[in-house]
This record gives sequence, structure tokens and C-alpha cells, in this order.
Amino acid sequence: MQSWPPPPEPVAEELRAALAAHGITLPSLGVDLPSFAGSYHPAAGLIALGNCNTATARQLAEVLRKAAEG
Repeated sequence: MQSWPPPPEPVAEELRAALAAHGITLPSLGVDLPSFAGSYHPAAGLIALGNCNTATARQLAEVLRKAAEG
């Protein structure tokens, strides 16, 4: 049985691996720790995608576009 929301650490690693399979690295990808400071129950557990340069953003857009077509 899966918990909801899923814990952010394994989700961030899953996303990192999926991006790496396409040669994409988001250096700042990780768990957004301040999202645990809120009063929400359960905690939001947000994933911080981080900043990337325009070349990485284009590469990510291309991969997503191809996935949507295919």
C-alpha cells in the first residue's frame, strides 16, 4: 500500500534517475525542506526542481515534447 503523499526523498531520486536517462541533470533537484515547516497535515513535502541553464531547459522541453508525441 502506498502512502499519500509519497515521501519526497525517493520521489526526488526517481525524478533524478528519469532525467539522467535522458542525459539531463538538474543540480539543485532535491527535497524542499521549508515545505515541512508549514502547518499542513500531512506535510507538503515539495520537490525543489532548482535552477537550470537555458540549454538544459531546452533539452528538458525536447524530451517532454517527444514523450507527448510518442
